[in-house]
Amino acid sequence: MRPKSVLLAFVPLLILGGVVYYLMGPGTSFLYTTEPLPDVTIEKVEFKKGEIIAHIRNTGQDTITIAQADINDDIWEAVIKPTNILSRLATAQVIMKYPWIETIPYEIGITTSDGTRFSREIEAAALTPLPNIEQLTYFAILGSYVGIIPVMIGLLWFPFVKEIGKKWYNFLLSLTAGLLIFLAIDALKEAFEVTQDIAGQFRGEILIVAATVVAFLVLMMLTNRVGKKSITTGVKEVSTKRPYGLSLSYVVAIGIGLHNLGEGLAIGAASALGALALTKFLIIGFTIHNTTEGLAIIAPIAKQKARIIQLVALGLIAGLPTIAGTWIGGFTYMPIASILFLAIGAGAIFQVVYAIFNWMNKEMDSKITAPHNVGGFIAGLAIMYFTGLIIAG
Repeated sequence: MRPKSVLLAFVPLLILGGVVYYLMGPGTSFLYTTEPLPDVTIEKVEFKKGEIIAHIRNTGQDTITIAQADINDDIWEAVIKPTNILSRLATAQVIMKYPWIETIPYEIGITTSDGTRFSREIEAAALTPLPNIEQLTYFAILGSYVGIIPVMIGLLWFPFVKEIGKKWYNFLLSLTAGLLIFLAIDALKEAFEVTQDIAGQFRGEILIVAATVVAFLVLMMLTNRVGKKSITTGVKEVSTKRPYGLSLSYVVAIGIGLHNLGEGLAIGAASALGALALTKFLIIGFTIHNTTEGLAIIAPIAKQKARIIQLVALGLIAGLPTIAGTWIGGFTYMPIASILFLAIGAGAIFQVVYAIFNWMNKEMDSKITAPHNVGGFIAGLAIMYFTGLIIAG
């Protein structure tokens, strides 16, 4: 390509930059016929000994000034760091010395200089955990109960699954697809719910769709490169000498692991925010709910020889991310990070289901629309739905 052509490629960008500069500067008056309304998002509230810290962000169009803060409608003296004047998307900490009481609900209010008030309700105050050995161990135990232990219990179905006939095996693969599809849909539902906690400027809904599609495509690209054969072609890998079913089980475990990372975030955040009852139901519910994930992992290798070390590795790949999720959710919970992890997990799971159906259709010579396969898929959805009722309970 000629240097002149390369230079010409920058001409539209320079013109675009000039237009944007004009609109953001001298041409601002053309954009607003009235003064834009302020908008403040209280992203997080921390409870420390004798003080409450609100993390806020200016999500409006113009620079704003924070005039005062209140707790339960009582104006309270506050220190605002680094400054009470916030430009667009700038953040600040509003620190209030306050004798808060554990488990008591509070409403934190922030008022701008024009008198507009923004608030956030906290259902039950709880001391914000700090990353120390005690708290790390506590969240690791939570993650183990929710992620590692139930998945390992599910792997114990391996001897039973190994003995079933071909028709029932295809039923089981379809059931696995149903389990996974439910997990993916559930992850997307949770992600869309979390968008309520982030500023509209971050376009949470678009971010979810984009992250899901990117995760699907990236995982497909990676699996196609493993063994120089596509995992979705149903062809056994030749270069690695690893049976195709085992590779598929690893991909299933990775997809479930990404999903469990999102579950860990939810549990860690619920515990850190003081939603104690919610944490209890999440732990019990997910422990029962996630036992079925072990079944999904072993289904592709049920007709092959599998060493105990391989089964343990599969269980850890699926379960360990839950611990990482509880740490992230408990210590540095950010709604936008939760959205990304949940969407990535959903995209990965959709790719795994695509791989399973392709394998069944090509390698197992089993039509997806066969009655036993449709029944298996519906059964998988039903199992996840009814075990999920425990979480909602």
